Amino acid sequence: MPESKTPSKRLWERSKSQVERVPNTLVVSYEQPGIMPVPHWHAQVEINFMFRGALDYRMRGHAVELKAGQLCLFWGGLPHQVVDTTNDAFFVAIHLPLVHFFRLKLPGELVHKLTHGATLLTAGDDPTDDAGFKRLVRYLRSPVQAQVDHAISELLLRIERVRFEAHYLVEPSGPAEQRRGCAEQHAFGNVAAICEFIAGNFRQDIDCADIATSVDIHPKYAMNLFKKQTGVTLNEYVNLLRLSYAQALLMQEDTNVLDVAMESGFRSLSAFNKSFRKISGRSPSDFRREHRLQHELRH
Repeated sequence: MPESKTPSKRLWERSKSQVERVPNTLVVSYEQPGIMPVPHWHAQVEINFMFRGALDYRMRGHAVELKAGQLCLFWGGLPHQVVDTTNDAFFVAIHLPLVHFFRLKLPGELVHKLTHGATLLTAGDDPTDDAGFKRLVRYLRSPVQAQVDHAISELLLRIERVRFEAHYLVEPSGPAEQRRGCAEQHAFGNVAAICEFIAGNFRQDIDCADIATSVDIHPKYAMNLFKKQTGVTLNEYVNLLRLSYAQALLMQEDTNVLDVAMESGFRSLSAFNKSFRKISGRSPSDFRREHRLQHELRH
């Protein structure tokens, strides 16, 4: 795959971005990163690897510089923004559906920090990453599902390996960037706080009133603001996290569907079955059976 050298910086166009509209789809961007005039967020976890050059991110409450050879991971459900790049910047951004994030074997404390806005970065340069991520791009874009599945498994192992190597975690340390206008900054902060609350509590029995109370705003305002800024309703977003978590549990051995439903935040098996079938086109039992069959065929 040729990496075309662009002599100038690229601007990101929100209208052309697809990742926000496909929360359950793995999206791979292999390109020169674009400078974002406004923050964006999406339901997937985002993994970046920098092939050359560098970029600067503005996250909620902290900034991150990603340099050539570095790998980073962050929760895409919180607003983030590329504010600058070098002219020669080139990277891969892998937007990983939440079902796969929940499959990661990471310490609980690290998962908690990631879902509350921290960014995980490698501190050293692994000489195998350049070729490794180019191969992952090819496999993840393959029409052969077995190649895609293999690449996802390899990607998860690479992320899990980060904690055994030199790495660091950048955590939110203060308020959002002050240069935004008051109204924009207020909306940005509210949506970010809502996403953070949901990420930490979606397995509990929460509703719109609980979510609104957590950020001290009226429930109706919270629902309208979230829908306007993200394109999905509060209930849809909570349901998305629950279903993604449930899929990850169903992919484990010896899982009981009722236990999965309760563990994922659903209060009845019928509600779980209905929501699961709506988003996947099959029942949880059928999903589990198909996954086990595919696993047996591959091994």
